[in-house]
Amino acid sequence: MSPAQATDRSTAVYAGSFDPLTYGHLDVIRRGSRLFDRVVVAVGTNPAKRYLLDAEHRARVVRQEVAALGNVSVDHFEGLLVDYCHRRGAGVILRGLRASTDFDFEFQIGLANRDMAPDVETVFLLTDPAHIFISSSLVKEIASNGGDVARYVPGAALQALTDALAAKR
Repeated sequence: MSPAQATDRSTAVYAGSFDPLTYGHLDVIRRGSRLFDRVVVAVGTNPAKRYLLDAEHRARVVRQEVAALGNVSVDHFEGLLVDYCHRRGAGVILRGLRASTDFDFEFQIGLANRDMAPDVETVFLLTDPAHIFISSSLVKEIASNGGDVARYVPGAALQALTDALAAKR
């Protein structure tokens, strides 16, 4: 679908690495599912990043955790998010904001996306204060040093994280 074609504002794409999926991610997904008719959780692959889990494994974990949400689907993608939105016919990019540091980065990316695809809007949801300090990087750091991360990640993500770290040892 080219940028000139219509996109569907009732479909939102929530993209991320989800390595691992956190309760903060799940909060945004659940809230997004109440705001939009359809939410596609797009598990991204960035060649510049090193992942603990491959894209299909990360997508499988997300699928397990969102299975009860009937209007949420999970996919994985490479390349530009706006191109993926066009392929899916989605007119909204859904993003979560934790703090001002997120805002600076997300604002820049949001403006670039708007420049490349003016038909795709970016919508930001403020993170629940209970999850404001949680990031996938922090979770991996704590877990790789033997810390308990069960309060930061749902069951399927905890199991995947534990298995992956055990395999690396």
